[in-house]
Amino acid sequence: MEIKRSVTNKRAVLLLSVILVLFLVLLVRIIYIQSTQEIDGQNLQALGEERWTSTEVIKGVRGTIFDRSGSPVAQEVNSYTVYAVLDENYQSYVADIEETAQLLAPHINMDEESLFKAFSNGKEEERFQIELGTGARHLTYEQVSAIVELELDGIYFREESRRYYPKQTYASHIIGFTERDTGESKMGLERSLDEMMAPSDGEISYQRDRKGFPLLHPNESITAAKNGHNVYLTLDSNIQTALEQVMTQVEEQYNPEKMIAIVADPETGEILGMSNRPSFNPNHYEQITNYLNYAIADRYEPGSTMKMFTVAAAIEEGVYNGEELYQSGTIEVADRRIGDHNEARGWGAISFNEGFYRSSNVAMAKLVLDRLGSEKLYEYLGKFGFDQRTGIDLPNEADSLLARNGRVDAATTAFGQGSAVTPIQQIQAATAIANDGKMMKPFIIDRIVDPNTETVVQQNEPEVVGEPISKETADEVKDLLEGVVTHSTGTGHPYYIEGFDVIGKTGTAQINNPHARGYIQGHGENIFSFLGMAPKEDPRVIVYVAVERPKIGLDESGSAPTSMIFNTIMKHSLQYLNISPTVDEITEETESGFKTKNYVGQSPTDVREILAAEGIEGMILGDGLTIEAQQPLPERGMLEGERLFLRTSSDSVKMPDLTGWSNRDVRRFAQVMELNPTFFGNGYVNKQSIEPGTMISEGEYLVVEFSTNALNSDERDLEAESNDE
Repeated sequence: MEIKRSVTNKRAVLLLSVILVLFLVLLVRIIYIQSTQEIDGQNLQALGEERWTSTEVIKGVRGTIFDRSGSPVAQEVNSYTVYAVLDENYQSYVADIEETAQLLAPHINMDEESLFKAFSNGKEEERFQIELGTGARHLTYEQVSAIVELELDGIYFREESRRYYPKQTYASHIIGFTERDTGESKMGLERSLDEMMAPSDGEISYQRDRKGFPLLHPNESITAAKNGHNVYLTLDSNIQTALEQVMTQVEEQYNPEKMIAIVADPETGEILGMSNRPSFNPNHYEQITNYLNYAIADRYEPGSTMKMFTVAAAIEEGVYNGEELYQSGTIEVADRRIGDHNEARGWGAISFNEGFYRSSNVAMAKLVLDRLGSEKLYEYLGKFGFDQRTGIDLPNEADSLLARNGRVDAATTAFGQGSAVTPIQQIQAATAIANDGKMMKPFIIDRIVDPNTETVVQQNEPEVVGEPISKETADEVKDLLEGVVTHSTGTGHPYYIEGFDVIGKTGTAQINNPHARGYIQGHGENIFSFLGMAPKEDPRVIVYVAVERPKIGLDESGSAPTSMIFNTIMKHSLQYLNISPTVDEITEETESGFKTKNYVGQSPTDVREILAAEGIEGMILGDGLTIEAQQPLPERGMLEGERLFLRTSSDSVKMPDLTGWSNRDVRRFAQVMELNPTFFGNGYVNKQSIEPGTMISEGEYLVVEFSTNALNSDERDLEAESNDE
């Protein structure tokens, strides 16, 4: 008995000792943990804060791109992403994964089986929440509302921003786009200005309870987000929208390979409009077929639009005599035979002025080789900026390529072959002619603003980048460009706009054959262009249009689609800029050409002899013995080919055949005969309401229809598009 009690006491002491040791160890451990706040190298306070503290990103807003009036063309809008919470400890979670998958799948473009599998895998992996694929991202408010109506447990929505382009195809190659899922900027200003427009995200941290609710008095930590810079463009939405509309119309009607159009203010260099075809909608960038902004990133042989700069150089150097005659048709340069565009037939011995109106290649070759000289030609092309990029504030501007290997290259470059330049280079060079010799750098970004401080961080101003010619030379070139449009032998007849003094130069560029040596041949197989400006005396708008390989009929010229774009946008732009059409255009004075005298009271026979000696076509109306009225009025300038109308004292005047007459001639005729005219269309007379030969009298109404295809035989010869114009 004594022995048994002794053993029990020993065991009790041993057990007590063990308990005391364990207690001491636990106590030491507790004291250690309390003092160090660590377990196995893990900080308990940090773990607690991590478990009960939520951190959310405060998204900054990407900068908005505006047009010149402050209307957004690229902006951030709200969108929503659907996600699912699977943690059973959360306030609401996906409990019935089969039903949830069945109801939700159609709304996020996902099949039911795949969604069910995603829920099941998430549950097995004990994930708190899962994302639901690309179909659950960038949803609109209407799409989210439809899902909310399903009242599904565990389905939540995260509000996000996405890039949106409210004007669809508007200037898409200029603006570019950003990808929806990655937010990566891919082209245009979106890419080149990405660093300036990109925001800096902030964050907010707060404590929550086990069910995810924020505590009543959480310890919050907030870092504010910074929004990206806003960009304001020089684009005018009124002009740009009209440009997009007419280019779409031409694209549907003529289905060309590509099209380019640029509208600029020659006094400042501001780009008011720019568009390409094929185009795209940045909201659906997956459908893009053309990533290239042809207006700045494409170079090609410009054709005869280059002739205005060749002539400008010759005038500036004092070697141009417009009245001097030369033999048109062909010219031999080294081993190359250069011919005029009417199958090298030419027009006989004509003046250099007429050669310019008719767009004679031989005239330009002779002008450079015999008078200006090759070195001077390239010197002036450099002054006009054709030997370097313009530096426009758009990405991927291409270089030009000037052919300089001898006399043949100089001759062909003079009329727009052999050398390749960009459309934006032609716009920049043309500003010198429009702007009294001062060449303006083109730009499309007006200013960049930091919205966080309302500070202008970049402001572009008009910049003169050269003065290749004098004001006097610019004025003389403008006179020649007017003749291209208004002279009876000019190639620019389709670009005449009633009431506006449009001047410019046509161009028909050849296209290299990728499968054989030489150029592509065939009707319409060219790049048809026009570089024009208006009004003549003080141009407010420059427009360049180029249409490549339009599907035109055999009875149509390449000017049909080009003039449709140019005339529409030029007339629209001038009217929008409050430039009213000339009401009494027929009394306009000119400084060059023949000046009329006062023929009233003289005999028709005497006047006819005087006009014949001057080379002026006088139309005597009636068989009276004296002249009673005339148009143009006395001391008015007339260019070669324009008509002088003289009404006699006779009461018997027959209606002439107006077919092929210009708008200006019809207006003069109507005024001298005191008729009431109504005009429809552009170009030259196609139809008239009063039959030729009918007796007419004062006050009669005359309806005249104009058409770009209503050309006389000589003019049709000019418009027979060849590969050398």
